[in-house]
Amino acid sequence: MFDRQTRRTFLQAVVAVAASTTFGCSDDKPSADGSSYFPQSVASGDPRPDSVVLWVRAVDPDNASANAPVRLEVATTAEFTSLVLDRSFTALAEHDHALKVKVTNLSPRTTYYYRFTLEVGGTKYTSATGRTRTAPAAGDDVAVRFAFASCQDYIGRYYNAWQRLLQLDEDLDFVVFLGDYVYETTGDTSFQSANGQRTVVFSEPEKALRQGTGLAAFYAANSLSNYRDLYKAVRSDKLIQQVHERYPFIVTWDDHEFSDDAWGANATYLDGRAPEEQLERKQNAERAFFEFIPLDNTGAGEGAIDVGAAPVFPNTRIYRDFEFGKNLKLMVADYRTYRPDHLIPEDAYPGSVVLAQEVLAVVGALPLFQSATFAYVDIDAAEHAAQKAALQGAYVQGAMAAGLTQAEATEKVAVWVKGPQALFYVNQVLDAVNKARVAAGAQPIPKFDPNGAKRGVAYAHMGKSSLFNIQGSRYIVVKPLFDLYAQIRYGATQGASENALGTEQQTWLQTQLQATNTWKIVVSSVSLSSMVFDLSQKTDIPDETLRQAFYFSVDQWDGFPTKKKELLGYIRSNNIKNAMFISGDIHASFASVESHDATVPGGVPTLTAPAITSGSIKELAGMALLGAGYAQGSAVYKYIVAQLNESLMAANPGMRYANGDAHGFVVVELKGAQAQASFHLIPSTEVAKDYSKRDGEELASKFTRVDFRIANEDITRL
Repeated sequence: MFDRQTRRTFLQAVVAVAASTTFGCSDDKPSADGSSYFPQSVASGDPRPDSVVLWVRAVDPDNASANAPVRLEVATTAEFTSLVLDRSFTALAEHDHALKVKVTNLSPRTTYYYRFTLEVGGTKYTSATGRTRTAPAAGDDVAVRFAFASCQDYIGRYYNAWQRLLQLDEDLDFVVFLGDYVYETTGDTSFQSANGQRTVVFSEPEKALRQGTGLAAFYAANSLSNYRDLYKAVRSDKLIQQVHERYPFIVTWDDHEFSDDAWGANATYLDGRAPEEQLERKQNAERAFFEFIPLDNTGAGEGAIDVGAAPVFPNTRIYRDFEFGKNLKLMVADYRTYRPDHLIPEDAYPGSVVLAQEVLAVVGALPLFQSATFAYVDIDAAEHAAQKAALQGAYVQGAMAAGLTQAEATEKVAVWVKGPQALFYVNQVLDAVNKARVAAGAQPIPKFDPNGAKRGVAYAHMGKSSLFNIQGSRYIVVKPLFDLYAQIRYGATQGASENALGTEQQTWLQTQLQATNTWKIVVSSVSLSSMVFDLSQKTDIPDETLRQAFYFSVDQWDGFPTKKKELLGYIRSNNIKNAMFISGDIHASFASVESHDATVPGGVPTLTAPAITSGSIKELAGMALLGAGYAQGSAVYKYIVAQLNESLMAANPGMRYANGDAHGFVVVELKGAQAQASFHLIPSTEVAKDYSKRDGEELASKFTRVDFRIANEDITRL
């Protein structure tokens, strides 16, 4: 007997074969508006010289549990007077009525129009008319023009950037979307600000993950229906519908399609309080993505794509490549599926030494660590029993205050509070313990004397100051010490600690980079531009521990510095010309030249798009510093927030442009070896305003344009 998937595929094939196929004129025209029957309109994606994927969600609102038979027409004219395809398919209820059709045997670099029809009660309802374009044929020497964008949080924010792209009516071959197409949460107050109008409400909230408490409580998507609700909410917006109707999209995912700062099937909401491997949730997220995004990752031939047959984690593969004539090889990478955990665990005990004296001596770095700041002792030694007991007691108390049970805290303390411990940190803990002891009438516990102690690097030296926290683990990490730690660990694990792309994808990427196309552009969801705040010479910062160079985020490529250097070195050593990275994720605009060696001129041009709507890094950094107690007038706030752009430019010699407080998109045009990129930017203060109801000139006046010329190994602002 047929299994469920095989039977469904067979029935779809029978319907498709039985439908009439015409290569002439349309015999009738849909007669009624179908917006309620096609509530997310239409979309296209993954354009190739002879094929494209067309998408629709078709549902009868009065019979939502039934499959929806639809007719697809594809033509070379907007009037549908010359059809190249006229076939029937079924939008299946089990896939939330989402349907993807791969149309083949098309002509290269040709504009096609398409629409879907659903007949209910004798009335034919039509979707909006979509427009798409196939890629140029291999070897065609034609200009290629595309836009790229990322991060479109729906909650409390408006798609003014998409409206501006529509207003410009750019002649684009495609749009690249770099990830965070949806956000999995319904109102995380750490970065989302609902306005009561742009909200996401789960149809099955009982299946979601409840996060936060009190007024700060929100839901995170968990079930398949939860994730579907996210896409339906985003695609209910008329502006994004129009962009999809006008241009084919090439999409990759980042983290929020599943969970913030995710790696593999692991979430990070608990910051190490408990393991967060969530295989079923990850698979639900991917199934919804495959249902609603017009991409082909099944290797299917022509006809309906069986999204139920698409492999999901851990067998997912969405990295893929496209060729647009002679001038572009586009490599769409997947940074989230195969990558390992962040190098510094969120639950790491700050005092734990990770680079012992013997290790530093082997790599020749020991002379750099003679300061008493790097002194450590083995607290497992018998003579340190009192100190160890005090440290473990303080740990358990702190862990329980963070929400762990006593049993959970006791289990973790046995893992972390042992062996080599940095005096820089543990003596601070002993100070706090002694204050409490003396106040209670007990004798203080002797602190450690750094004289004669070994020297090494602990998590505290890299910025980890507390338990179960993103600071010093995923964000705000001391750069030089983190780089050294990463390099040593990379060698010890034979590269596994930074295997960001996975072995098979890395081999694929290196092979594709050898292409003979004029431009080799890598689509990376996270930015390759290094984001560093160098506060080492800022004497107006009173806290000496803050006078260091920090990575802003090690959730992006800065978090795998050895692998990043290796990848850039591969491009240089293989003399790969006109390589470029485009990326998103970080909610900022960057144009930089990234090099494997700071002493070598040139490098790989890297462009990072701002967010369509998601909170800018200036906004988020400001909120974080204020929450940490740094006033707006403080020196730390000045360098990291008020002078954010200047600080980033000063700390990265390859940075040509930085804007951490704008939304928008980037348009790239390739004409042979000439390339130009235009950033279209609107201030973050405008994102909460709905310009779709205002005069178009008012929106245009809010945008600025910043242009760059890109050449092999360099970027110049025009």
